[in-house]
Amino acid sequence: MPRPIWSGAISFGLVTIPIKVVPATENHNISFRQVHLEDMGRVRYRKVCEVDGKQLSDDEIVKGYEVSQDQLVAVTDDDLAEIPLPTAKAIEIVAFVPAGSIDPVRIGDSYYLEGDGQVAAKPYKLLRQALQRSSKVAVAKFALRGRERLGLLRVKDEALVLHSMHWPDEIRSPESLAPPAVEIDDSEVDGAIALMDAMGEEDISHYTDHYREALEELIAAKAEGKQPAPAAEAAEPGGQVVDLMAALNASVTQARASRGEGEHATVHEMPKPKKTASKKTAKKTPAKKTAEKKTAEKKTAAGTAAKSAAKKSAPKKAAERRKPRAS
Repeated sequence: MPRPIWSGAISFGLVTIPIKVVPATENHNISFRQVHLEDMGRVRYRKVCEVDGKQLSDDEIVKGYEVSQDQLVAVTDDDLAEIPLPTAKAIEIVAFVPAGSIDPVRIGDSYYLEGDGQVAAKPYKLLRQALQRSSKVAVAKFALRGRERLGLLRVKDEALVLHSMHWPDEIRSPESLAPPAVEIDDSEVDGAIALMDAMGEEDISHYTDHYREALEELIAAKAEGKQPAPAAEAAEPGGQVVDLMAALNASVTQARASRGEGEHATVHEMPKPKKTASKKTAKKTPAKKTAEKKTAEKKTAAGTAAKSAAKKSAPKKAAERRKPRAS
């Protein structure tokens, strides 16, 4: 675990929790130095005063604020230390809000909060369990690296995490970036959801930085005096998508194949937009039904008439059978 970068206390109400702030992330980027290509000599930057041309050391340099083009105001570390800052040694919780109410755009760097000593154990656990049970996060103010910041406290496993946050006036409006209004069919939304399901994952810890890995191989090869292996050509980006449903179907097939489902995996066809019946068809259908109904009524009427005639002629036929025959 890296060294703490700040120590102080969390305070909410009258509760105080001594803590140490530890970076929660690591930077694995590969750093380069500038060199002279001809002889590999290091190229260094020197801090030189533009007035007298003198090279300066760090203790001779202070912060300066440009009030106007011709006026600079010097601000020393002592000046900054004398500014009254209530959060200089405290992470002051100012509110508790629902976890889903924080816009992710506002969240910046992350830090673990380590309880400082046995005295911190009980209040630390109290705050952690209260946040878990309430499904809330804490909004706090704290000072770090010479400025006051807004922060977000939440729970990760058994630890408290502090995220720095941008102030509301630091977030730009995305209004001008919205695309023009278009119509989207429900079947297209269903297709996109089917693609999301095909690409769904429970764990994303297996993803790695392929660019950094390739850069490490390049550096290792050049350090050994070898020529790096030629990189595979990237696929050309596709053109404009004309048939959105066809693109969604193809994407689902590709996503399932990449998960090892193979060529014989069952791929359900995306629902297609429903077609509205034409006026001509709409007129024919009722007419057909009416004709069928009339035919059925005629058959029923004919059957009823036949039964009635048979019923009336039955007594006459019986009487004729009872008459004596002439000898």
